[in-house]
Amino acid sequence: MPTAKLKYTVLNIVLLTGLSVLLAGAVYCGYKLHLISDERVQVKEDYSLSNSVTFGLFSVDEWSDRIAKLMDGKIEEYHITPKQRTDMRQAISAQLHGLIAQTVREIKKPQKSVGGKLKKLAFNILVDSAELQAQVRPFTNTIVAKISSQRSEDRLKDIAGSKFKQLITQTYDSTRVANYEVTKYVYKKYKVDNPTSFNDEIKARLAHLKAELIKYVCILLGCVVAALLLWLSMRRHVELQTPLFIFSLLFAFVLLAVGSLQPVIEVDARVQSLDLLILGENITFQNQVLFYQSKSIVGIVSTLMRQGKPDATVVGALIMLFVLILPLLRLIAKGIYVLSTKKIARHPVIRYLTFELGKWDMADVMIVGVLMTYIGLNGIIKGQLSSLNIHTPSLTMITDNGTSLQPGYFIFVGYVFFGALLSYVLKRVSPHDKLK
Repeated sequence: MPTAKLKYTVLNIVLLTGLSVLLAGAVYCGYKLHLISDERVQVKEDYSLSNSVTFGLFSVDEWSDRIAKLMDGKIEEYHITPKQRTDMRQAISAQLHGLIAQTVREIKKPQKSVGGKLKKLAFNILVDSAELQAQVRPFTNTIVAKISSQRSEDRLKDIAGSKFKQLITQTYDSTRVANYEVTKYVYKKYKVDNPTSFNDEIKARLAHLKAELIKYVCILLGCVVAALLLWLSMRRHVELQTPLFIFSLLFAFVLLAVGSLQPVIEVDARVQSLDLLILGENITFQNQVLFYQSKSIVGIVSTLMRQGKPDATVVGALIMLFVLILPLLRLIAKGIYVLSTKKIARHPVIRYLTFELGKWDMADVMIVGVLMTYIGLNGIIKGQLSSLNIHTPSLTMITDNGTSLQPGYFIFVGYVFFGALLSYVLKRVSPHDKLK
């Protein structure tokens, strides 16, 4: 008997130590997931703010700056070509020939007044119309040479440039100052000094954070699975059922807390690239964020409650009650039921909270609701963005839908299945009575 008792004591200590280590690992993973998720959301928000369509594709200031840069280059590069000189020569020559012919016709037509007749007589004596027409060619060459000179070209460029700059200064939509402040803030925060470096830095950080999230989610769920396997291996030791069940309740609480606080869904819609051909040059916008939001279950409830609208407040309160409060009450009631005396355990309130409250627990409904929301949002956003995809010789637009389920959803799903398993096990190994 002493040997059996010692064996039981050692087994109990080893079991409790192992479960404590696993529980501590699960709590640590939940803490790390909280930190990493917060950092990831902050990085995504900084990126979305810096690359918002408000400061890019939808900004009049941004368009005016890019078009001004393009036009400045075009104006500076402008020179009168030989073909243009030929065209000008032909146009000026035709105008001069027409003007001389029209003047000769006006003078030579019949005159009634004495002055008109004298002018006509003087013109016929002094002027040879054929000689005038012959002078058109050298005069045309002189005009073309004057217009196409470097001095004239520079003057035309100055006039065009000043008029265009005047037009640009009259175009203002008040985003320039805000864009400058946002850019200055995020560049300083991420220690970069240009858009390319900023985008590369954000991409690298998000990839690292995603890998960390996956790692800690797997470890957390692995700790729960390990605890279940440990429980399965000890299922024949009736005396260990109570501590095993209490530890399982603590694991369920960790899953509920982490799954409720971590983001469950992320909506990310953006214009991946827009390439517009103007005057033979491309105006390009990259990664223009149309919309970004990341929400946890607690965040959804908080958003609904803060709106101040009765319908939204009621929906938020119902979600909080049926998805967060009641599951927590069920876990507490199960713990009280297992640890208390038979008299307390058989109290109607405790029994109802332990075995009957599951009828009102809507955590399982929540995971289906989030999944359906994801499917619906993903389909709607994908459909809307696909209509913006344009491929023409002068305009190319490519959109990107980054809507996805987040780690919090999978952890919450783990809680729902784990909670259902605990309810099933409790009915089978109830320490106080056998329930049918």
